[in-house]
Amino acid sequence: MAFRTILTVTGPDKGDDDLRLAADLCNEIGAHLAVLVVAVAAPPPVGEYAAVVSEAWLEERQADENLLKKRTAAVSAFLAGRVLSADVSNEYPEAGWADDTIGRRARYADITVIGPELLANETLKSKAIEGALFSSGKPSLLIPEGSRPTLKPKRVLIAWDARLESSRAVRESLNMLPGAEEVRLVMVDPVEHQYRHGAEPGAAAAYLARHGVNVTVDRLPSLDHSVADVLRRHAVDIAADLMVMGAYGHSRLRERIFGGVTISMLEDPSMPILMAR
Repeated sequence: MAFRTILTVTGPDKGDDDLRLAADLCNEIGAHLAVLVVAVAAPPPVGEYAAVVSEAWLEERQADENLLKKRTAAVSAFLAGRVLSADVSNEYPEAGWADDTIGRRARYADITVIGPELLANETLKSKAIEGALFSSGKPSLLIPEGSRPTLKPKRVLIAWDARLESSRAVRESLNMLPGAEEVRLVMVDPVEHQYRHGAEPGAAAAYLARHGVNVTVDRLPSLDHSVADVLRRHAVDIAADLMVMGAYGHSRLRERIFGGVTISMLEDPSMPILMAR
């Protein structure tokens, strides 16, 4: 599906770098830009000192809301100076449901862009990524510092493991792939099993080829390296502009405890990554 609406999330005290990246992506493909300004509310005081600190808490909330309004106005002014279809909204959710709030807004966009400024904000980063992935049904594009994102990539690496999440990521990126000069379908330690890659691990390549994608299958051994490191290294070797991968093939709790490719990529996205689940 073509990306007609791109959502980006920004905090109340952030700069305009993420906005510029998202605006440039919209201009590249003629899409509408939606900006959500989010401030995560401080938790209410509890316990025997609640009455004493409640006034300070109310003052903090008021200050947050004033900052949120100021930032929203600044974003509107930034967008007004650009030839771009755009809208701005804001939210002030409690921490416990900030991800759901962001995810609900992301349902009305085709993709959520997570820029380097947001990636540097640990609290808002996790809320935005998990909200977009788990509560919107739409993909996310992670853009690390120093990278050059594009929605018209020339070389794409698809991290394929035959899980539902991988299939969804491929489907969400399918509109971009036929225009790429080279698409590498990469499998690390592929297993020919009916519950894994099937009798033919490269069957996904035939699916892509029928959509006009110039696809090559790469079967790579891990050789005692993590799957994430193998994918990163191969992306550099082929000069990929974009990585496409499924997110959270295991539960969030399991990945947080034992690690996983998703967690590793979220902690160190060395290049633009389109994630879907």
